[in-house]
Amino acid sequence: MKTVVTTNDAPPPIGPYSQAIIAGNLIFVSGQIPLHPFTNELVTDNISSATHLVMENIGAILEGAGAGFEHILKTTIFLKNMGDFAEVNEVYGTYFEGDFPARETVQAAALPKGVSVEISVIAVKP
Repeated sequence: MKTVVTTNDAPPPIGPYSQAIIAGNLIFVSGQIPLHPFTNELVTDNISSATHLVMENIGAILEGAGAGFEHILKTTIFLKNMGDFAEVNEVYGTYFEGDFPARETVQAAALPKGVSVEISVIAVKP
């Protein structure tokens, strides 16, 4: 069994996928890009602002699933330019207290809508 998670506080999917899926006690949040949930505008002015919006979108989806950042087990960060790693890492770290989730960061040749960062997460349902 799986449950689809949908919230109006995060951008709607731009393709044939769900914002998140709950299966058992796990929450699988689809990759989020810096797309503003209420205006559908991309934030591309700088990587820090883009990363903040991505993390806020993830937070909204987690909240819709009844969880929060403290429930994240693993993240995957996709960067257009690995040179942005330090700035993304700095912003990313501010969303966690104490124990950090497992993570990998990879450089991708291209990301949806030409963005510089996309992040997906797996969390445990409290």
